[in-house]
Amino acid sequence: MNPVQTPVFDVQSIRDDFPIFKAHPELIYLDSAATAQKPKQVIDRIIQFYSTENANIHRGIYDLSHQATQAYENARLTVANFIQAESSNCIAFTKGTTESVNIVAESWLKKQLDASSNVVISLMEHHANLIPWQQVCKDTGAELRVIPLTSEGHLDYEKLPELIDEKTELVAITHLSNTLGTLTDLDKINAIIQPLAVPLLIDAAQSAALHDLNIDELNCDFLTFSGHKTFGPMGIGILYAKPTRHAEIAPFQVGGGIVQEVTIDETSFQEYPTMLEAGTPNVAGVLGLEAAIHYIESLDLQGARQHLETLSQKAFALLQSIEGVTILSPEPITHGILSINIDEVHPHDVASFLNSSHIAVRAGMHCTQPLLEHLEQPATVRVSLSIYNTEKEIEQLGASLKEIVDFWKN
Repeated sequence: MNPVQTPVFDVQSIRDDFPIFKAHPELIYLDSAATAQKPKQVIDRIIQFYSTENANIHRGIYDLSHQATQAYENARLTVANFIQAESSNCIAFTKGTTESVNIVAESWLKKQLDASSNVVISLMEHHANLIPWQQVCKDTGAELRVIPLTSEGHLDYEKLPELIDEKTELVAITHLSNTLGTLTDLDKINAIIQPLAVPLLIDAAQSAALHDLNIDELNCDFLTFSGHKTFGPMGIGILYAKPTRHAEIAPFQVGGGIVQEVTIDETSFQEYPTMLEAGTPNVAGVLGLEAAIHYIESLDLQGARQHLETLSQKAFALLQSIEGVTILSPEPITHGILSINIDEVHPHDVASFLNSSHIAVRAGMHCTQPLLEHLEQPATVRVSLSIYNTEKEIEQLGASLKEIVDFWKN
């Protein structure tokens, strides 16, 4: 009897879906944490809308407008099913994760804060999941509390009982660190906050593409992610809000499309999510996001995750073997993001050198300045991988980094 063989993840077939690699065959793209490349299925959907379906939504009584409206609302249902939300009415379309977090901060949380309350975040947060909370705390006198890191670089979950209490109005946490690649243990956080009925917001910008996002299992009040990090277009994102929070959220911007009745003296607004979508929405972006979700759902997700883990471990082992390279991300490295530095070589110089070999990485603070200050690093070189990367590309990265080290030594 022959043993059952696990199918090999066909990375070349995946690469064939992404036109940018045909346009730039020399490109080694290792910056997917900044923005993922777009498959032709997404690009074609956007072109199709503007070519054959273009009309404004929720306003026209003619066929083309009705069809565009139906497509837009079908996309909302697709997003809801993608994260296994209770209803499509839980999904608001936004410009991206940054706007979604600002909406929750300004249109929901702020009015609940005072000098006796607190908000809890972590030291790993992207500025988009830090500054909005910082600002509403300053405006209201509330305390912003920060979950620290252990010496190994993971969140210090043992500190949670000291930070989260009956005066905590929200815990806002990243699911996957955009700088270190660390996956947050949401079960440990939920174990503390559930008995206290503390609301939870999850920033899933880095995890939405390949991680299961089951709203029931995550037990969150709010969840957000951006289209452009999930193989979709830029300028579109989503905000999930639990049904019990809908009536508590005020309009973030006001204008056409979100009203029930308007007089010179008063305006009444529609319910969530429509009341967050003032003006003409990014319909093409919404349909592109839907196409990206369909693309993700068409993948062998188990194979894709295993491929990413294999690449991550190969990158870690290879970079660890190069004298002078320091890996700042904690083990295990399995989710495709790791930050490194080279002794005495500025990260910008490393990235510039790699660019001369057509290797695209990100160098800088990655919008996590407090984290890098804690790590005592002025910046890092971030390598971020995705389903279209190959083991050969990792080997070329290693060879180029070794060349930098050898050149700097001599």
